Amino acid sequence: MQRLKFLTYNTDGHVAVVNLAHPPVNAVTETMYQEIRHLFGNTAEYLPDARAIVLTGGESKHFCGGSDLNGFAELTPENAPERMRTVREAFWAIYDCPLPVIAAVHGAALGTGLAIAASCDMVIAAEGAKIGLPEVAVGMMGGAKHASRLVPPALARLLHYTADPLPAEDFVAHGGVLKVVPRERLLDEATALAARMARHSPVALGFAKRSLNTIEYMDLKSGYEFEQGLSGELSAYPDAKEAATAFFERREPKYTGWVND
Repeated sequence: MQRLKFLTYNTDGHVAVVNLAHPPVNAVTETMYQEIRHLFGNTAEYLPDARAIVLTGGESKHFCGGSDLNGFAELTPENAPERMRTVREAFWAIYDCPLPVIAAVHGAALGTGLAIAASCDMVIAAEGAKIGLPEVAVGMMGGAKHASRLVPPALARLLHYTADPLPAEDFVAHGGVLKVVPRERLLDEATALAARMARHSPVALGFAKRSLNTIEYMDLKSGYEFEQGLSGELSAYPDAKEAATAFFERREPKYTGWVND
């Protein structure tokens, strides 16, 4: 298992906490992007017992202050394609992670920080947290499409054009942030939500993640047809039958995980 320099992680029961660990502001270097891609692409290896993940900024001042601009100062039209591929693959690894991922945001989530948070399934933020897209102010592009997962198009444009961050509270009304809580309660709130998910079958959660990602931009009829197809596929797993049996027997289900008949 690859040793990680810029990420730490632990699992309590079926809830994992992954911390960005590049203080003071969690500026993301190329190596850190690679590590994010590797961990979230290999959760069965790093987090074998986890059924849900909380992604945090750890002990750093901010959730993520953005990309390390020292690296981007060396960006050229020639080397940009390979570097940009590493960046987006880190985001996709979070988005495509087979487990639900909750972003617990404190301080600032700027640029890459916004994209990381928006790549998660949902966001909980601490009081005083700010979220924004400073790319225009630092000679970069990107992040607006991720912002569109958190806020309506006009607000995404405001973030992009002004490069000014907005309080996390402004995102709550649009559903981009589920709730804003005191800083000292942030991790507890996020892990409690993760625990509500982790009580379910890891198989069903994996199917749900696959379903939600696939249907996100599909029309109603196509999306529902896809969901129905997954129900048939899921029925091959013992966990599906166990969930129904436990419900009728009024007991806690005993899941076996990714075991197929």
